[in-house]
Amino acid sequence: MAQIKAEPFPFRLRRDAVALIVIDMQRDFTEEGGFGASLGNDVSRLMKIVPDVKRLIERFRAAGLPVIHTMECHRPDLSDLPRAKRERGNPRLRIGDEGPMGRILIAGEPGTAILPELAPVVGETVIEKPGKGAFHATPLDDILKERRIAQLIFAGVTTEVCVQTTMREANDRGYECLLVEEATESYFPEFKAATLAMIRAQGAIVGWTAHLADVIKEIAHA
Repeated sequence: MAQIKAEPFPFRLRRDAVALIVIDMQRDFTEEGGFGASLGNDVSRLMKIVPDVKRLIERFRAAGLPVIHTMECHRPDLSDLPRAKRERGNPRLRIGDEGPMGRILIAGEPGTAILPELAPVVGETVIEKPGKGAFHATPLDDILKERRIAQLIFAGVTTEVCVQTTMREANDRGYECLLVEEATESYFPEFKAATLAMIRAQGAIVGWTAHLADVIKEIAHA
């Protein structure tokens, strides 16, 4: 069994039961003019990881391993958007409002789309999620069980919100989770650092973290 060099200790890779899950690499979160920028965030911090996320995706594809993408978005009628969520953030520009890239975080709108450089290819699973976690109100758990996936390698944004939330959900469901450090980012560097520390604390209480080169090295032999 292959091992990925990781913290707090090596991650034992099961090549027949692993998938890559790429969290919310959407235009509204990463591009200038999107929802993330409207909240006053420096979106360039998120854009800088795109090449590393792309390398990771390409390595999984080359190895014939599953790649799963998530998108945070809501129905056009907002029936799956709790009022408490809609009322937070920028009071002048909320989820469902018309923004520079169409209605903010609404399924089918331009800003909700995954960045073209990282876009899913035919056959890859795309999970549209109304919450921060990818298991809430989605078929993700059923899809993973059907494909006998037991390990999830994580990339995407933001580290402390949708990535961490999904990892914690997955951990509680019995999945082994590893986050690739260079393939995730936050608008706030201190939040990313704190999240990485929390994930791997107390003997991988939520999961493992590893560097991109070490993950790619082992996936290449899958």
